Amino acid sequence: QVQLVESGGGLVQPGGSLRLSCAASGIIVAIYPMGWYRQAPGKQRELVATILNTGHTNYADSVKGRFTISRDNAKNTVYLQMNSLKPEDTAVYYCNGRKWAVDYWGQGTQVTVSS
Repeated sequence: QVQLVESGGGLVQPGGSLRLSCAASGIIVAIYPMGWYRQAPGKQRELVATILNTGHTNYADSVKGRFTISRDNAKNTVYLQMNSLKPEDTAVYYCNGRKWAVDYWGQGTQVTVSS
């Protein structure tokens, strides 16, 4: 059974930083594609960043240069370091893992960027 548990969300001022964590079980983050998505109120869920088994990463244009996805294989955890946060980054952030063509999702963690 795959479980993804996000943590690290919260309220931060514009220009601030947060680090999200996704603790995985039932899926090995070093082997399967993992990613972060977000969904703002009234909008569709969108891709933020992905990391492949090779370590190759991909980012949405809106977060390039500000966000960094990484993983700790020993802890089986994926991270999203978010710097220079903007109000438009406000959303629920979801961890995603794809195992044997099946998408698994965490419960989401709220990130609010506001002064």
